[in-house]
Amino acid sequence: MTREQKIGQFFMVATFSNRDEAHYQYIETLVRHYNIGGLIFFQGGPNRQAVLTNRYQAAANIPLLIGIDGEWGLGMRLDSTMDFPKQMTLGALRDTAIVYRMGAEIGRQCKRLGIHINFAPVSDINSNPSNPVIGNRSFGESKENVALKAVAYMKGLQHNHVIATAKHFPGHGDASTDSHLALPTISRSVTQLNDIDLYPFRKLIADSLMGVVTGHLHVPVVDNTPRLAATLSEKVVTELLKKELGFRGLVFTDALNMGGIGKLPAEEVNLRALMAGNDILLYPENVPDAVHKIGSAIDEGKISQELIDEKVKKILRAKYWADLHKYKPIQLENLNRDLNSSEAQLLKQELCEQAVTLVKNTNNLLPIGPLDTLRLASVSIGTDYGNAFQKMLGRYAPFKQLTYGEKPSNDHSVDEMISQIGDANVVVVSFHRMSPSARWNYGVTSASLNLINRLKQKGVRVVVCAFGPAYALRPFVGTQADAVLCAYEDGEEMQRVVPQIVFGAVPAKGVMPVTIGDWKIGNGLLTAPNQRLAYSLPESVGMRSGQLRHIETVIQKAIRDRAFPGCQVLVARKGKVVYDKSFGTLTYNSFERVTDETLYDLASLTKVLGTLQAVMILNERGAIDLNQKVAYYLTEFQNGNKRNMTVSDVLLHQTGLPAGLSRAIERAKSSGVADYRSVRDSLHTLQVGPNLYASAALRDSIWQWIVRTPLTARVDEDGRYNFVYSDLSFVILQKLVERVSKQPLDTFLNENLYKSLGVSSLCFNPLQCQPGMKIAPTEQDTYFRNSLLQGTVHDQLAALQGGISGHAGLFGDATDIAKILQMNLQRGNYGGHRFLMPGTVPLFVRTQSDRSHRVLGWDKPEVDGNSVYHAAQVSPRSFGHTGFTGNVVWVDPDYDLVFIFLSNRVHPSAGNTLINTQKIRRQLHEIIYQSM
Repeated sequence: MTREQKIGQFFMVATFSNRDEAHYQYIETLVRHYNIGGLIFFQGGPNRQAVLTNRYQAAANIPLLIGIDGEWGLGMRLDSTMDFPKQMTLGALRDTAIVYRMGAEIGRQCKRLGIHINFAPVSDINSNPSNPVIGNRSFGESKENVALKAVAYMKGLQHNHVIATAKHFPGHGDASTDSHLALPTISRSVTQLNDIDLYPFRKLIADSLMGVVTGHLHVPVVDNTPRLAATLSEKVVTELLKKELGFRGLVFTDALNMGGIGKLPAEEVNLRALMAGNDILLYPENVPDAVHKIGSAIDEGKISQELIDEKVKKILRAKYWADLHKYKPIQLENLNRDLNSSEAQLLKQELCEQAVTLVKNTNNLLPIGPLDTLRLASVSIGTDYGNAFQKMLGRYAPFKQLTYGEKPSNDHSVDEMISQIGDANVVVVSFHRMSPSARWNYGVTSASLNLINRLKQKGVRVVVCAFGPAYALRPFVGTQADAVLCAYEDGEEMQRVVPQIVFGAVPAKGVMPVTIGDWKIGNGLLTAPNQRLAYSLPESVGMRSGQLRHIETVIQKAIRDRAFPGCQVLVARKGKVVYDKSFGTLTYNSFERVTDETLYDLASLTKVLGTLQAVMILNERGAIDLNQKVAYYLTEFQNGNKRNMTVSDVLLHQTGLPAGLSRAIERAKSSGVADYRSVRDSLHTLQVGPNLYASAALRDSIWQWIVRTPLTARVDEDGRYNFVYSDLSFVILQKLVERVSKQPLDTFLNENLYKSLGVSSLCFNPLQCQPGMKIAPTEQDTYFRNSLLQGTVHDQLAALQGGISGHAGLFGDATDIAKILQMNLQRGNYGGHRFLMPGTVPLFVRTQSDRSHRVLGWDKPEVDGNSVYHAAQVSPRSFGHTGFTGNVVWVDPDYDLVFIFLSNRVHPSAGNTLINTQKIRRQLHEIIYQSM
């Protein structure tokens, strides 16, 4: 190498991938003509950076070391890439191994983008809470915790052949000045420096650390030269770092454009940094003059050629270690996919889950348990409507959601907030866009704190969720809040995780990385999971996101083929919802998109999500005996043709009942005008259609028709009735439930199941119980009701009963259905509450008859394997049900799997059977099994 080539290796020049061609040509000139040794990329995007990296490497005689300042991942600098939690968030983790995994993932991403150095981890101990530049970039205030986490992060990077650098030597944690702007003085004693600040650096060096970044810090106990930055101090870099601590890796300056370096000319700064002992000059300015200045210094004997050669050899060894001796250009194909893998997204979620710290939990308020007595409200301060936090809260329970982008500033605003909260007895108050500065009270107004105390005076239980750095907990130390959670950051991932901890789907595990009042470092209250559904990625339960993406392909084709205008699909496995998406629009001619809150007419899913649940509850209470005759409970059957049918016969559809009441329905349709009204009045209270109301007496007439209806003559050779799927079975079961419980079916379900489960969307007659909700329309009825059915039940028999029937009438969304199915899968347990005894669900899904594949209320796999709605791979123990409007639910205990598909395939006509002829639901179900 020529002398100029050797000198060029010391320069790591700053570059960007979001600049113009003039900038790119300037960098290329430095590479070609000044032989610079490396580049550090800042703002831009991954594809643009990859293209530029290939361009610059092609121009280099000696391959370039590419670096990035990615303390929390590539997303710290580049768009379209991942940012992991900041280091103080990681300081809250009990599990150091997961920090290693994060380091390894960041290392993998760096390698994929042609990066060889990540200027991380920050190894400073943040002993000064008012530190203006380190703060949440540090793992915390414990030297042991900082050292453990820094070593783990370092190893993860370096095991992927990415050089890690510990910064900012000899310790930036006690600074009170931002070194980007001016030179901080670290007023530590020798003992403090040795025992505290240098502790993590010693641990890293003793392990396998390959790089150190020297800080722009004035450290008088090491070098008392006035206003001299450690970067330029031979006593700090050579004597302390290299000789005393024995570091033999690469020494990098901090960025030489920062205010903390002083006012010296750029070329002088570069020379002095080399002479102090640094090997690589980071973000140098005026490279041509600096090269000349260093060459002159060699000629003048200020720096020896031997020292130059030694430094160059270190740099070349590092390049060899980083595999630059077998350099290959970056492959652009699938780059974005590779940098944002599902596995990396899952790791980020796990980091967030494990970091959230519960510091206060009076009377074990968290996790929130049974919901039947709770009136919940959420007050989010400093964020926007529709935020991820409140949306996730709403998945667990019905909340009155209040959002305030502007933080309350006076008593009047607090009065207004309390008025809007109303009669809620548990309020979750979340703080967003918090400040890291004590000067601004961390972004928490006195009025916000007053809100908490005012609610407590009313007897309300208050949960505080702080989406800000650990220090931002300080304002809440003196409040009366019952529970306080620190989330450290305000990203969407953290906003989705915290509600899961509030409701016990995910346990609280984190510990304090710093001390805030009585909340001491290392302390954190633990909670146990309570079997509520959590939300995660498919990879968390052994499924593949890539395979599940085929669901969208099938559904988009089905929508194009007009099999249905829109749908909801939900998949849960091992207690986690891993796929939950909505597709299409409410109608073919609508621009209104289906969302996860859209309500669908569930048709016959009412049988298993409503009536059957009530039967199971009453059965285990001893109020209903499955072997007892129905006539025992419904005395009107005692002298008729139904006197011998048992409850289990009804559940199995083996009673001789016909499929429906076709002739009775015809009678009801042709009733005189006096039986119907276009508006509700005191006599006509049953809503049959959007603008059609029937007399309440019609419900009694229908029941009498059912009592008198003849039975089928189809019996087997033993004289037993064959299987005939009959809606009348569940109308009878509805009457049985109501007679035994002395409550209407909808009231019984709400009080004994839905409220405690946190189910809010499931209801009969949604126009009355869910006003304002988006409801997917079903049929354009031209035969009876002469209108588009949207919110009134499609099934005619159910409609003639006012929309509440045992066989049809429920409306709901996939989120709430999943809670019921998961509770059944978990043998009656959900959210820390036992709804059914462990043996009840197994009893009802056990094969009882050899005359059909049905069991007690549920459907079972079709033995011929030709099902149009479930996969061939389902296990024999699986169970589910379908709904005429285009729905299916299926539970597979062997795979710990729940599948829900909701659609309005009957829109605009029930004659549309493409969903069956194309076996769309089966295709989706098979994709799910193939993903495992």
